[in-house]
Amino acid sequence: MNPVALLFFSLLWARVFAVKEYLFKNCAQSGFCHRNRHLATQNFESPYFVDPASIVHENGSVAGTIYKKLPSNDVVALPFDISLLVGDSVRFQIDENRQPTGPASKLNPRRFRAAETAFDGPENEKQQVLSKDQVSVSDNGIVLVYGPDNEFSARLDFAPLKLAVSRHGKVQAVFNARKLLNIEHWRPQKENSAHLWPYESEFDMFSDSFGDSRDDTKPFGPESVAADVRLIGFDHVFGLPEHADSFSLKDTTDSEWPYRLYNVDIFEYETESRMPMYGSIPLLVGVKPDAAAGIFWVNAADTFVDIKKGHSNTDKDAEKSKGHHSLVDTHWMSETGTVDIVIILAATPEEINAKYGQLTGHVSLPQEFALGYHQCRWNYNDEKDVLDVHAQMDAHGVPYDTIWLDIEYADKKKYFTWDKEAFPDPEGMAAELARTGRNLVVIVDPHLKTGYSVSEGVEKLGISIKDRANSTFKGHCWPGESVWIDAMNPNAQAYWDELFSPGSVLLGATSNVHLWNDMNEPSVFSGPETSMPKDTLHWGDFEHRAVHNAWGQRFHELTFESLEKRTQYSKRPFILTRSYFAGSQRSAAMWTGDNMARWEYLRASLPMVLTSNAVGMPFAGADVGGFFGDPSNQLLVRWYQTGLFYPFFRAHAHIDSRRREPWIPGEPFTSHIRDAVRLRYRLLPTLYTLFHDASVTGSPVWRPMVWEHPDSDCYDVEDQFYLGQSGLLVKPVTEENANSVDIFFPANERYYDFTSGHVADVPPVALSEAGKLSRTVSLEDIPMYVKGGSVFALRDRYRRSSKLMKADPFHLVVGLDANGVASGKLYLDDGESYDYKNGQYTETKYEMVAGQLKSQVNGDPNYALSSSLRIEKITILGAQDISSIEAKQDGRSWSVEFVQHKHYVEILNPRVGAAANWTINVVHMPRHEKDEL
Repeated sequence: MNPVALLFFSLLWARVFAVKEYLFKNCAQSGFCHRNRHLATQNFESPYFVDPASIVHENGSVAGTIYKKLPSNDVVALPFDISLLVGDSVRFQIDENRQPTGPASKLNPRRFRAAETAFDGPENEKQQVLSKDQVSVSDNGIVLVYGPDNEFSARLDFAPLKLAVSRHGKVQAVFNARKLLNIEHWRPQKENSAHLWPYESEFDMFSDSFGDSRDDTKPFGPESVAADVRLIGFDHVFGLPEHADSFSLKDTTDSEWPYRLYNVDIFEYETESRMPMYGSIPLLVGVKPDAAAGIFWVNAADTFVDIKKGHSNTDKDAEKSKGHHSLVDTHWMSETGTVDIVIILAATPEEINAKYGQLTGHVSLPQEFALGYHQCRWNYNDEKDVLDVHAQMDAHGVPYDTIWLDIEYADKKKYFTWDKEAFPDPEGMAAELARTGRNLVVIVDPHLKTGYSVSEGVEKLGISIKDRANSTFKGHCWPGESVWIDAMNPNAQAYWDELFSPGSVLLGATSNVHLWNDMNEPSVFSGPETSMPKDTLHWGDFEHRAVHNAWGQRFHELTFESLEKRTQYSKRPFILTRSYFAGSQRSAAMWTGDNMARWEYLRASLPMVLTSNAVGMPFAGADVGGFFGDPSNQLLVRWYQTGLFYPFFRAHAHIDSRRREPWIPGEPFTSHIRDAVRLRYRLLPTLYTLFHDASVTGSPVWRPMVWEHPDSDCYDVEDQFYLGQSGLLVKPVTEENANSVDIFFPANERYYDFTSGHVADVPPVALSEAGKLSRTVSLEDIPMYVKGGSVFALRDRYRRSSKLMKADPFHLVVGLDANGVASGKLYLDDGESYDYKNGQYTETKYEMVAGQLKSQVNGDPNYALSSSLRIEKITILGAQDISSIEAKQDGRSWSVEFVQHKHYVEILNPRVGAAANWTINVVHMPRHEKDEL
């Protein structure tokens, strides 16, 4: 066996059986992280200062020059820019005008700007006007004031260089507080010693000593950028996905693993780990009772983030924060790119989500089917297998919307083809699924097998990723030797469009086939750290090391645009991606990759999905049942009972895992799984409403407890959550053989028992002090509670798919707070097109005050899908001693039937529209009548 084939098969074996930590660099093994972490241990005077004479205020920003002093007393000029962005965020950029010689002279001298991919539109459109009366310049620094009533200010000190950002006069965030700013400027290798201070390390500056990365040529030599940011008054920070770790980020200073952001194919990843995973979003969110802060490090290169938590009684900026001495120090270290940091301040973390979304875009509103249940495994073998599973789902009464095909559907794993023996009539198969509103998803990975028409077209058009010699890069992945389309190349779009066009081999004339983009880190079995060599080349002569974390995003965006063109922009595409970056939420859902069928992976999925929601990527999920291995029946049930709440709800399994479709375990397990999936479908109206909210405001679909209650001691609560702002509190059962769970309840609120989606006729939980309560659970129980003050909608009728539910009536659930008040809403549109952007939708707001429930419609109540929809039932939790109920709509009024229970009332068939203005008056018995009863 030749060496390349041996390496390929050894990596394939490793992929199947275990994560190999030795394949991935920790900080000490990574040249740039090693050097910058070393710098953080040294005592030195920062060599960076601003030249006051260089300051220019024009074009809405303040620009100038930072000088980096060298040991020879020479200086390196580094242009900087400070500007205001939409959402009243302050952006600080430091660049370098490189003029390299030698091998680097053949490359683009410009440092790659990740905002080109992360921002939702041109950068200049994200910039706010910075008028002269907002800027004060002196010999010592610059002060900016901005926001409503000058709520915010930013002070840039020239020497020592420091940027302090304040809200309401209190310093919240300080850039370069520890003087760890470090920009490794261009220098020839032979002159390196003249550019190094004694306190600097030269470890792996011009070469890479790590394992299979030894061939990395590093034409620019050392080019890392690093900086520290201090958050003042904060104890807890969140974000920085993707890691299988806690929701509240840990102190990493005594660990060999800071949080590493480097998209890799990490098979059977470990839990409680800060190793790199499939996606990277360099956003960190700090939360405290009276404020929140976001740090957005706009960089697509390999990045490590160190976190140090502590207190200070001497920090001058902490003193300016008026007594808040808790500190979280963050140290951001990237292999290349620019220093481009956005500091976002707000009153609440939800405002951070909104402001971040103004820069990178909010999640796209998905088609409604995408929120249904997805049935997948590697692999369904042929058309008969697909249609048998399809029929069995109906036979066992399990609703589902989509069945998936992994890599084996393609002829010898050549994407855009079909294995015609196994799938002789893919269009006919898709049509059969469509008869009951079902969909098909097929996988298309970026590695294209050499020697067939698609890969040959990529090479012929010159749109492949190139090796360092500027020839087409070839590596190994599932099909064997492969080439990769360069998603950074704008010329790639037209070719990709052709492959997905109507009548194409893959999709034909189908309208219910959607896409899965996997392995787009990119995964290269023969590459260093299971990915692409960093000195491969992309369009614009940028090295892969500069664009790595953004490449997977560009790949799924390529697919998204092709699918939009396929339908002439009439339908919203659905794409699942494994690799992602800041901005990926605009065009794809994600999942947590190759987890295992073990209880700790079920538990780990909760903080992972919460973290994704906390940083603006809410369309997230995990493989239900675990990808590797075979779950016990109990674990499978509990995973469905958890997964039904994942924003993206898909069961998936490895090719060597035993079949585990919902009917396989048998009773009572199949019934519990069926009940969980059916509950998902009952909740679809609420989930779709929450996704609409997220697409408009950036609000999380999984709302962390601390987002709702930053004044409570729930910063470490990561095993329960709210479904958006619906008021539904969910506590999945994630322990084996559990017969009880402890649930955290905030103080001075009512919570009504809604276990498994059913009302319990018991008093609400109402604690005067926040704390945990224990409750018993059986295997069939899914602990859920309705927060008092909430209104949300259900659809109770069983249908086989979401498309068959379109005309079904709704069930409103109203949970009264202690004052008898509740509010909520229901969003409706056609569930698949972009017509809602032209007003074809309704958003109905419900409010109950003083015994009157009112409906107020916004949007277009006359659009066809909403005008005939009705409410068939209203449950009011906390309503007692009702004597009569009257409904009013369109100038008419009538009495409605109701059933009074001890702790709630059910209004039966109130005969009001789901998208209509109406009132329902609930009349309580006079006190003397209650006394007589």
